[in-house]
Amino acid sequence: MKETKKTAKTNKKNAKKGPDYDESKIKTLSSLEHIRLRTGMYIGRLGDGSNADDGIYVLLKEVIDNGIDEFIMGNGRQIDVMVKDGTVRVRDFGRGIPLGKLVECVSVINTGAKYNDDVFQFSVGLNGVGTKAVNALSSHFRVIAIRGGEFAEAVFERGGLKSQRRGKCAASMPAQARRDGTFVEFTPDREIFGDYEFNLEFIEKRIKNYTYLNAGLTLTLNGRSYVSSQGLYDLLSDETGDDILYPFGYCRKEHLEFSFTHTNNYGEEYFSFVNGQYTSDGGAHLSAFKEGFLKGIQAYFKKDFRSEDIREGMIAAVAVKIKNPVFESQTKNKLGNSDIRAWIVQAVREGIDDWLHKNPQAAKSLEQKILSNEKLRSELNAVKKEAREAAKKISLKIPKLKDCKYHLEDGRNGEFSTIFITEGDSAAGSMVTSRDVMTQAIFALRGKIENMYGKNQAAIYKNLELYNLMMALGIENDVEGLRYARIVLATDADFDGFHIRNLLLTFFLSYFEELVTSGRVFILETPLFRVRTKKETRYCYNEAERDAAVYELGGGVEITRFKGLGEINPKEFGQFIGGDMRLVPVSVSTLKNVPQVLNFYMGKNTPERREYIMKNLMKDAG
Repeated sequence: MKETKKTAKTNKKNAKKGPDYDESKIKTLSSLEHIRLRTGMYIGRLGDGSNADDGIYVLLKEVIDNGIDEFIMGNGRQIDVMVKDGTVRVRDFGRGIPLGKLVECVSVINTGAKYNDDVFQFSVGLNGVGTKAVNALSSHFRVIAIRGGEFAEAVFERGGLKSQRRGKCAASMPAQARRDGTFVEFTPDREIFGDYEFNLEFIEKRIKNYTYLNAGLTLTLNGRSYVSSQGLYDLLSDETGDDILYPFGYCRKEHLEFSFTHTNNYGEEYFSFVNGQYTSDGGAHLSAFKEGFLKGIQAYFKKDFRSEDIREGMIAAVAVKIKNPVFESQTKNKLGNSDIRAWIVQAVREGIDDWLHKNPQAAKSLEQKILSNEKLRSELNAVKKEAREAAKKISLKIPKLKDCKYHLEDGRNGEFSTIFITEGDSAAGSMVTSRDVMTQAIFALRGKIENMYGKNQAAIYKNLELYNLMMALGIENDVEGLRYARIVLATDADFDGFHIRNLLLTFFLSYFEELVTSGRVFILETPLFRVRTKKETRYCYNEAERDAAVYELGGGVEITRFKGLGEINPKEFGQFIGGDMRLVPVSVSTLKNVPQVLNFYMGKNTPERREYIMKNLMKDAG
């Protein structure tokens, strides 16, 4: 009996240790297997194409980047892009991949010419991974290199070589097809990316950015041509239109280009690039540009203006070329090279000072803007003081905020920190009960907020609810103080909910536009219907899904129409704000469209708006 107990105790102890850990458990993956298994390490997020940063667009970027690198080195002035039925085709007219190394260049990690400064001095992709990642993550990948009338072709499936051939270009081929260069065709693997779909608006914006950064380069997208002759000057012109206080400032140096102006909008907006790559999160080059801009203004006017007064209402674009860019990740959203600060600061300072001396009328307008910002800041500080005193009397904590533990500044722990802005205590109650307290915060509105269109910043401080929202987000002084990675508008799917959503978007676009343009604002999709039988329950987000569920589940179904978020049981709600929650990103095609859109929907009633509403009401009724 004692022996049996001892054996049982030993077995129990061994069971706690888990599976054996020995030599047989050690695995060595090939480079391509590792890319497929740990996709996020190479291209960031996956996604289904509904977000501009989703992985399928990173794959497209990696292929186009190679053609851009060729142009930067003086080879090829055109890149053709075709996107149709989930398949991408890119043809550049550079030097073409060396025929004898074609297979290795697209399938063997750390193989390429971008380690050689004689061949590529200012390349975006320096780690030899880009095209290999595209290959590994595509169900179909085909590459053709053409050099001196000869070609080499290789076809892959999920990174595995299926066929290859080499020969001379047929004389019967069109002359354009026989030109030196590289052709890449790929279909992102649905085993990795799921049921994705390319959004041509996202691709068009990337294409335009490429042209702004590479004046003289022509890119075509599905047959439509894009080209820029004035680089970043054209970028700001397309983004702002005529809503500027003085003509665009512009400076171009050997490894630096920037353009700038001021508008009457609140906040500041920047477009920053490194070696042709859009860095949505800025980085060392953008910080150095801001510092150099400040020093240049102070030097010219010989006044100790404050940085916030100079930058309020500013819109600028800056691009640098550096030999060894260090990015935070393979997706290259933020530059980390601290050693470039000194020369950028000095170059920007000199460029600003020089431009102001050559444009005295613009300098006068800029000075008036700075002085106006100073006055507004002084007035705003008085209002801020009153608002803070009033807030202290109410509570030391922000009312209606149920905070989470981790925030954006907490590194990896805060990458998915989210604040849900919802209407009413009922909806908030369901979310508070089912949320992840580590990364999900809830801010409850009392109902419809004030329409802030056309009002100055002081109006925020006179509206306690919007003031509390601003403080909860941490953006009073600067959007860089944002406490959450994602701001999610979680309103009911009815007319009142849509109106509240529009009021919130008006608030953000009027005062904190950068939150929207940087991809921080989302709309939460929640189910409209629950269709269930005794054996199965399905949640449907529209009438088509509801009808399909009724058909598939057969007879005896019970259909529930959710009128508001508060009607969804907290036990059910958790799945709708979990890892698979449906988020629709709020994006802006061009900044110059924002004032017109806000004026039309949120400004004074006009005959045009009444006519629009009546037409759409009639359509809905029909």
